[in-house]
Amino acid sequence: MPWLLKLLLIAVVVAAWVDDAHAARKTVCTITVNSADERETLRRNLPADQFDFVELVERGRPDWLASACRKGVRCDALVISGHFDGGDEFYSDRVDARESLPVAEMERASCSDSCPGVFSQLQEVYLFGCNTLNAEALRSASGEVARSLVRAGYSQADAMRLSQILGERHAESNRDRMRQIFKDVPVIYGFSSKAPLGRAAGPVLEQYLQSGGAAEIASGQPSARLLSLFAPVSMTVVAGLTDGDVQASHRRDVCQFADDRLAPEQKLRFVHRLLQRDAAEVRMFLDRLEQYATTLDATLRHSEAVAKALDEIAADRAARDRYLAFMRDADEQSVQARMIALAEHLGWLTPAEKHAELVGMLESRLAHGGAGSADVELVCTLNSAHALDGVLASMTVQSSWLADAGRAGVLACLGSPAARERVLQAITSPSDADVEIAQVYLRHRPLADVDELRRVASGIARMRGTEAQVRALDTLASHRLDDRQSLEALTQLFPVTKSLDVQRAIAGILIRADYHAFAKPELVRTLRQHRLKSSTGQDLIDVLIRRLQADLAAAA
Repeated sequence: MPWLLKLLLIAVVVAAWVDDAHAARKTVCTITVNSADERETLRRNLPADQFDFVELVERGRPDWLASACRKGVRCDALVISGHFDGGDEFYSDRVDARESLPVAEMERASCSDSCPGVFSQLQEVYLFGCNTLNAEALRSASGEVARSLVRAGYSQADAMRLSQILGERHAESNRDRMRQIFKDVPVIYGFSSKAPLGRAAGPVLEQYLQSGGAAEIASGQPSARLLSLFAPVSMTVVAGLTDGDVQASHRRDVCQFADDRLAPEQKLRFVHRLLQRDAAEVRMFLDRLEQYATTLDATLRHSEAVAKALDEIAADRAARDRYLAFMRDADEQSVQARMIALAEHLGWLTPAEKHAELVGMLESRLAHGGAGSADVELVCTLNSAHALDGVLASMTVQSSWLADAGRAGVLACLGSPAARERVLQAITSPSDADVEIAQVYLRHRPLADVDELRRVASGIARMRGTEAQVRALDTLASHRLDDRQSLEALTQLFPVTKSLDVQRAIAGILIRADYHAFAKPELVRTLRQHRLKSSTGQDLIDVLIRRLQADLAAAA
């Protein structure tokens, strides 16, 4: 039956050809949290018989990435479009958008191997967002790292060398984090600084695809042509981390925090091993240790396995002593405060011991150096619920500290009435640094009554037209004034000031205030006649004038 054998042979050949054709098709996965320009440009220009498209974002579903992973979607190329300025997540600037893509969720999916389809066969990743491949370090080894290594027995030279190595290994720039997330991916495109908006990136991408670039998509080879077209807007390319990379061990540590296959007690055992390393290296993991500590709620802490693991950490006196010595030597007060809080979470400080450490930290800072706006921000934040108001009674406060606006700001955050009065005086200081301290303080402890408000408003009105006066006016704007006397003091300043920035700041206060209560024809005339010319055209002053005119017309 030769004809039957021929028929079978033809069937086998056809089946193999169909399988090859199917295998040749590539899947482009897209994660569109902001502009769809890049996705639609690719869809229009890639041959439909060679490429399939899958949008992973499901609108209105917060677990869309996990959903895509469960579906077994397999991606040859991944295109992520979204703003990325802060480096923690891809997000949208659209008011109606709720979807985002946190870096922590990307790490979880990558480290847990729970998303093998999306991540495992990727040949290329396109990161359309600002700073996605920025190489600038997100953290660095500060002075106390080298000092800690010296205490651990290293020579000064070795301590400096190891400090540099730790800094490089744990810097975790945006570029480093993307290389860790997309492990073994041969080509990752992104931007080292500002990226083009979708409406600008789309045409450039289209030019690339129409000039032969379609054949290069998902090839696993970097395209010199694509990089050339996007070169004016800082596009760059890297490869994903490999097992032979110098940062591979750091990724393994990071994955111990992110891998959701590990039980809480397993993660805690890793945390314990980490805490037994040099305190200098522990410091480099502070962010992740803090984040993990917040996941240990009361229910979890009372489970038998977790409680046992926590008890073992709390009982490790050697690790505790190294940690506390490093903590007390920290260069930055904010780092010291964070380490104090973590020590309590780890069972290394009782509430009373934590209180004593905070008192010691604040006394040392106030006694040995001036405080700035960052210190005021820290202490006011720490005392947002007034839990530290009693600290003043435990401190030895020097009367001379009130002469310094920064120190006064710290004491005011701790509840000192005299220090508050000093800070209210600082808001009318000719020193921009002093006004900034008052601005930070008043964000946390706003003006309390009308007398304070009037005193501050009249004092600001008497300032000379400087950057400090503009900052002071901006501080008042956040209070949304409704006191007529205070508003009149500022409207009287408008026609006499020689500073356009001061006039704009006054307009910012009035537009946020209840301007319906003071909308009068004479005020509109004053604003129109005395406004200083702006080289940029229409601004906030014009918006205020239009609103006042509309309010007057409606009342007529």
